[in-house]
Amino acid sequence: MNNSENILEIILKEEQSITDKQKKILIAAIDAFSEKGYAATSTSEIAKMAGVAEGTIFRHYKTKKDLLLTLLSPLLSTLIAPRVIKDFDKVLNVSHHNFEDFLRAIVKNRMEFLQKNNTLFKILIQEIPFHDDLRETFKNQIAVKIFGRFQEIMESYKEKGEIISIPSFSSVRLTVTSIIGYFIARHILLPDIQWDDEEEIERTIQFILFGLKPRE
Repeated sequence: MNNSENILEIILKEEQSITDKQKKILIAAIDAFSEKGYAATSTSEIAKMAGVAEGTIFRHYKTKKDLLLTLLSPLLSTLIAPRVIKDFDKVLNVSHHNFEDFLRAIVKNRMEFLQKNNTLFKILIQEIPFHDDLRETFKNQIAVKIFGRFQEIMESYKEKGEIISIPSFSSVRLTVTSIIGYFIARHILLPDIQWDDEEEIERTIQFILFGLKPRE
């Protein structure tokens, strides 16, 4: 059973301030931005998908970019960030027997989370490089908080001699980029080829373990 949360479903259930029309716009915008990308999506397409007049969108959001930022920035800072951190804490705050057990727990936790929030994550990956607002929010609300805790854990495994003696920031970066890199290839770059997820995840784990293993 996948225990990770679907953030969009939770937002739509819990946010009392979002009207029914705004919920429809939000869902349509996320679907359209995820499928076609922000630049290739028009507000008329979003309106059609949402079943509302295009003018309804502009009553809430001045421009298409305002729609993107108004949707994703608050989601990152007030809803996604706390839930991402809480979900990640399920692994970070648990004592693991060794680095391999910790790594397997991390990979399982993150893969479940990314797969369950595939659409939203895809938009963030696609659009963060092009929008300073989103990049700063993501860095301050998620990356910095998680990386700091992750570095402490990697430092402890380095002190135990379970991983090589490199800066903890580097060991975190190499681990995180390997995990996210698999997800990007699997769901964004090459979604149509046949994937053996179990095998590819195991290869990703072995790649990280071999790369960070101390040489005797």
